[in-house]
Amino acid sequence: MRTRHSVRDPHLETLEVDPDRPATGSVIWMHGLGADASDFYSVVPELGLAAETAVRFVFPNAPRIPVTVNMGMIMRAWYDVTGFERSDQDEPRIRQSATWINEVVAREVDRGIAPGRIVLAGFSQGGAMALFAGLRQPEPIAGVICLSGYLVLDEELEPIDQAGGPTPPIFQAHGTGDPVVPYTTGLRSRDLLDGAGYGVEWHEYAMGHQVCPEEIRDIGAWLTNIFSLAA
Repeated sequence: MRTRHSVRDPHLETLEVDPDRPATGSVIWMHGLGADASDFYSVVPELGLAAETAVRFVFPNAPRIPVTVNMGMIMRAWYDVTGFERSDQDEPRIRQSATWINEVVAREVDRGIAPGRIVLAGFSQGGAMALFAGLRQPEPIAGVICLSGYLVLDEELEPIDQAGGPTPPIFQAHGTGDPVVPYTTGLRSRDLLDGAGYGVEWHEYAMGHQVCPEEIRDIGAWLTNIFSLAA
């Protein structure tokens, strides 16, 4: 039996799903633009993780900010979107959100979870943040999941031999008919990661900007493997 509760961090409120025994691993899962921490809550039992895996799921809420491409409406977002060119990226908020996500990682470590048993995951904007924060951890984490997302500030991506140590395995998935974050954008990010030497397990599905049952099963299998290997 898993339990659900909310926690207030200094900057990010989180919705958490605890296993039925002391947690030995954590998945920190960021939602997409305009969604909230509850967006992927129902996915947890669908992943099919064995009880002995003992994973805590932590779903942070992004701050509420005006989003330019949505006519300035205030909504939960990890960063503003002013356009779709590389020069349009909201670098200050990307970095601020990464700092806050790192605080959630640090809290999991304080609760007894080793960095090597923490996965950063996310969908769309949340997937972009999972990649950005996950590849910049001071200690390597267990893995990164990027769903229907992309690399932000990709000009900073360092080849793996310059990255300063082990890097986490990456599960990246995208819908071939995605009208929001085009399939080609996800594919380009995968190619950049591959070219820099990062280990990417790529999955694509006949869907739009969403998740599908096959994808959830694949994530569950990947997590099962990751936590069986993690220190």
